[in-house]
This record gives sequence, structure tokens and C-alpha cells, in this order.
Amino acid sequence: MNIVNTFFNLDVLVRSLPLLIQGLWRTILLGALSIALGLVGGLALALVRLYAPRWLRWLAVAYIDVFRALPVLVWLVIVYYAFPFVGISLSPFASACLALSTVSSAYTAEIYRAGIEAIPRGQFEAAQSVGLRAFDVMRDVVLPQAIRIVIPPLTNNSINVMKDTALASVVALPDLLKQATQAQALAANPTPLIGAAVLYLLILLPLVRLVARFEKRYQGRAR
Repeated sequence: MNIVNTFFNLDVLVRSLPLLIQGLWRTILLGALSIALGLVGGLALALVRLYAPRWLRWLAVAYIDVFRALPVLVWLVIVYYAFPFVGISLSPFASACLALSTVSSAYTAEIYRAGIEAIPRGQFEAAQSVGLRAFDVMRDVVLPQAIRIVIPPLTNNSINVMKDTALASVVALPDLLKQATQAQALAANPTPLIGAAVLYLLILLPLVRLVARFEKRYQGRAR
């Protein structure tokens, strides 16, 4: 038995490929939905933290601080295994999506907040001086500029969310990692795990390069 037969067994990989592809689509769906919910929830949290009444701002700060400090795996286990004791039973997919999106929204809230606060105050005042309402100022003047600023960190956070989808295997969701471990057990060979690693790379490497392009473009504009 050598390293090629152990970790790069082509026959085992071909036989496990259908399982890996099934898990891959679930991973992509889970990641895309969690990222989208995190982006929307993070923007709402950022606006509440910046402009809501004081008591709501405190709640937003508490939420952001708690979920940035809480490990995703711990929160996922709580959602799936502890929530049923209070009458909330969620499927593995829903539990993973809730855990990932709630944690992601805490991080994206801080990213959005930094982008909004980077906009000069003079632009707020100029927009208000021509009669725009606060909602219109935020929608038409501030957010378009802030989002351009925060695209690189938002993309980085999206990559982290996509990687964290692997934790869903803990709650028996048949995602890419879960399918790979099942195929490994059936074949008594770790090659399916190598196949899963390659599929993760195929998903995430383009996003990593996209972040680099965004950062380079923004630095060029800043000069």
C-alpha cells in the first residue's frame, strides 16, 4: 500500500463521485442561502446600530458581540439539539442555515458599519440640504458608496461562510463533507476526502482571486 493507492485511488474516487456531487450541491445551496441572509441581516443590524433609538442600538451591539464571540459549531449544536426542548425543531438544513446566517450577519454588520462611517459627513449634509429624506440619503447616496468600499471584506466573509458549511455534517446534513466521510467508510479508503478537498478548492479559489481583484481595484481608485 503506497500513498497513491491510499489517498489518490482513482477507482475509489470514480465510485464515490456521485455521492460527492450530491453533497456538493447541498453545500452550494446552504452556503449561498446563508451568505444572502447574512448580508441582508447584517445591513439591517448595521443600520439599527447606527441610527435606531438607544435601546435598540444596545440590543444590536449585544447581538453582534455575542455572535462574533460564539463559535459557529457551538451555536449549531445548540440550534439543532437544544431548541427542540423549547418546542423549536428544525431540520438539519434549516438548523445549519440559521446558525451560519446569524453568525455571518454579526460580522457583516460590522463590515457595513465601517463602510458607512467611512463616508464623509459632508455628503450626508449635502444630501439633506437639497431636501432628501434620511431614507433617501441612505439609499441613494451613502449605501452605494459604502458597499463599493466593503466589497472585499464582504467577499472574504462569504468565503468563511462557505467553508463553515462543512460544520453541517455534525447535524447529519448530507453535505459535501458528510458524503465524503460516508464514501470513505464504504470504501475503507480516504480518497473521497481528497476529492471533497478538491471540490472545495474549485468553489473557493475563484472567490479568493476575486477578493484580490476587488482589493487591487479599490486601492487603485484610492490613489
